[in-house]
Amino acid sequence: MPMKEKLVLVGNGMAGVRTLEELLKLAPDKYDISVFGEEPHGNYNRILLSPVLAGDKSFAEIVTHDADWYRKNGITLYKGDKIVAIDRKKRRVQSENGVELEYDRLLLATGSKPFILPIPGHDLDGVIGFRDIHDVNRMLQAAAPGKHAVVIGGGLLGLEAANGLKKRGMTVTVVHLLDTLMERQLDKAAADLLKHELESTGLRFHMPAQTEAILGEPCVTGIRFKDGIELTADLVVMSVGIKPNIELAKSCGIYCERGIIVSDTLQTFDPAIYAVGECVQHRGSLFGLVAPLFEQARVCSNHLAEYGIARYQGSITSTKLKVTGIDLFSAGEFQGGENHETLTLQDPARGIYKKLVLQDNRIKGAVLYGDTVDGAWYFQLMRESADISAFRESILFGQAHVGDSGYGNENKAVNLPDSAEICGCNGVCKGDVVKAIVEKKLYTLEEVRAHTKASSSCGSCTGLVEQILASTLGGDYSTAPSKQALCACTALTHDEVRAAISSAAYQTIRDAMAGMEWKTPDGCSSCRPALNYYLLCRWPGEYRDDAQSRFINERTHANIQKDGTYSVVPRIWGGVTNSHELRAIADVADKYEVPTVKITGGQRIDLLGIKKQDLPGIWRDLNQAGFVSGHAYGKSLRTVKTCVGKDWCRFGTQDSTGLGIQVEKMTWGSWTPHKFKIAVSGCPRNCAEATIKDLGVVCVDSGYEIHVGGNGGIKVRVTDLLVKVATEAEVLEYTGAFMQLYREEARYLERTAPWIERVGLAYVKHRIVDDRRGREALYQGFVAAQQNAQIDPWAELAGNTEYCRQLAPLTLPV
Repeated sequence: MPMKEKLVLVGNGMAGVRTLEELLKLAPDKYDISVFGEEPHGNYNRILLSPVLAGDKSFAEIVTHDADWYRKNGITLYKGDKIVAIDRKKRRVQSENGVELEYDRLLLATGSKPFILPIPGHDLDGVIGFRDIHDVNRMLQAAAPGKHAVVIGGGLLGLEAANGLKKRGMTVTVVHLLDTLMERQLDKAAADLLKHELESTGLRFHMPAQTEAILGEPCVTGIRFKDGIELTADLVVMSVGIKPNIELAKSCGIYCERGIIVSDTLQTFDPAIYAVGECVQHRGSLFGLVAPLFEQARVCSNHLAEYGIARYQGSITSTKLKVTGIDLFSAGEFQGGENHETLTLQDPARGIYKKLVLQDNRIKGAVLYGDTVDGAWYFQLMRESADISAFRESILFGQAHVGDSGYGNENKAVNLPDSAEICGCNGVCKGDVVKAIVEKKLYTLEEVRAHTKASSSCGSCTGLVEQILASTLGGDYSTAPSKQALCACTALTHDEVRAAISSAAYQTIRDAMAGMEWKTPDGCSSCRPALNYYLLCRWPGEYRDDAQSRFINERTHANIQKDGTYSVVPRIWGGVTNSHELRAIADVADKYEVPTVKITGGQRIDLLGIKKQDLPGIWRDLNQAGFVSGHAYGKSLRTVKTCVGKDWCRFGTQDSTGLGIQVEKMTWGSWTPHKFKIAVSGCPRNCAEATIKDLGVVCVDSGYEIHVGGNGGIKVRVTDLLVKVATEAEVLEYTGAFMQLYREEARYLERTAPWIERVGLAYVKHRIVDDRRGREALYQGFVAAQQNAQIDPWAELAGNTEYCRQLAPLTLPV
């Protein structure tokens, strides 16, 4: 067994230990790890210091890594011992207690320290910073009912300190240099609402005010301002900012400016030394929120594990806070600037304020006060640079008013009991989410999804899960990383994977994984189906579909049911059938003793309760009767729903049934990023429900309206009008072009509704309606791909007795 390399971590805080956690997932046996921490404890959640100060939590409850964790992972922890010297030539560190260790890789995570104003009296007994549990303990020793506390600094930590001391019975005054509280997160209007609300709880404010001196000898007795006003104080808490702790790095010659300078790989100018967290400076920026630090941890661990494929390119962060029971959210350039527009909504009676800063109909910043349920949605639109022009007039009212009924209609999650169901899709209650966050040390929405499945299905409960995260963590956190990887096997996004497949001409999953340096040799149930689809979409003539990389429904060409039987759905073109087809279905039902035969909502007949061993026989018999697969199981075209149209209905304007059959025969068998549904209604009365489908055609007297991006599931979304055309041929062309654009550019498992919300309806119209040549090219691309796609699996597999045995090694979940 090869000798392990030596890794020394300087700093036992959240960023450094998170890096170790990520490293242990990738390369658990690569390093002999030693950790030095100044504090006499294991790692703890600094975000939750405020609840400890307020008496809502104990210190034991916020410890995230106890002695057992270090021991189980083979990590040597030197508690209460800080590194005082680094010899870069000999690659050796020396601690304050005389410990000397050699290293192959050194990780600096020295964090930051509170900035103490250099004014007279700053070193008096009773003047305290607010950065670690030691500071909290000093405040608790000084706090007593009837005593006076002054908190200098009206930022988040200052307000949390003030609230905690008030809960301990002290009279608390917050002093702030500016006239705006939390100016880094709030604009003046939201800050005024916050100040008014906090005053109603008993906090006092003196602002704007510049502190001249702290009074007393040897203990603090008061504070004096530049204008001569004095306040009584038995305790002064400094919360005016933080300073990266870079003295150790500077002492050994590592290049520093405001922080330790690091590259996109989190390496310092010495390639053997890495740095993460509040001590680093990357591309001119310093960091104080949790999400960027954890993104840095993921990238740094990737390079320490010698995968070498991740890059840290900065973070777009949002801040969702809970200050003394008041919900706040801010993101981006919320103050606005040149060429920016501002949309605001104010409801003083309800204590609600919303502000969006726009540029070219794209969100550049947001501030929410009192109602933050749509914060995650606004942040997603901002990160994706989505065009909001299609729903600009209603965007301030939230996602519920642009077709997504999952947001805005629930009670605030903070006030719900633990027994309240949060995720209806997966049956997850609030208590389950809170328990997972606390016990599993979860900090992001993606982590909560992975451990609880909450918000992982339809996504309608995302806002509620975000609220639970914010209230449970008790402080800052980001709703999403700036760059979301396809899965844990790679640092690349969906878009980057698609671009690599195209540019490098990868034509097998194995080549794609090797060329993109996949972390795991065989991938996982998330990336393999995605790679299979992207390769199939890009190289429809060259790529050979990989059945092992499809989900169970697609591999069996049938829907698995909860009892382990299967559902078989033959395609019935436009919902029109005849006695021959019905007789064939009846014969199959009798022959194979099908327990249930059901008419579906998509105008098809569903044969339920089929045994796996009977699937090839059923396919053979139905195929001989002229049926092809209805693809009810696939990420593909599902149905084309029609009404009877003008041939029978007195309101019908066009032959909707005939047109629907044409559309279905052109589009069936097409693989798409997610399921795709079409409907053709014969008149605006819309009996076929065309305006809640992925693509809907509404027949009118003068032609056809083509609508896109609808969804009739848990989250109902009404379609957007794409274009009005005059002929059936144009309907077919626009339908094929739209499906091809969606196939080429949407991410795997992304429905048309969120895809259009992400890229903007204006973009889709530009590509399909305005650009005639582009539309024709997309349509021709779709038609060409269909020549390879329209191969009926029933006909292909009819009579293949080996098929059921091939289904046995199912590796992917439903």
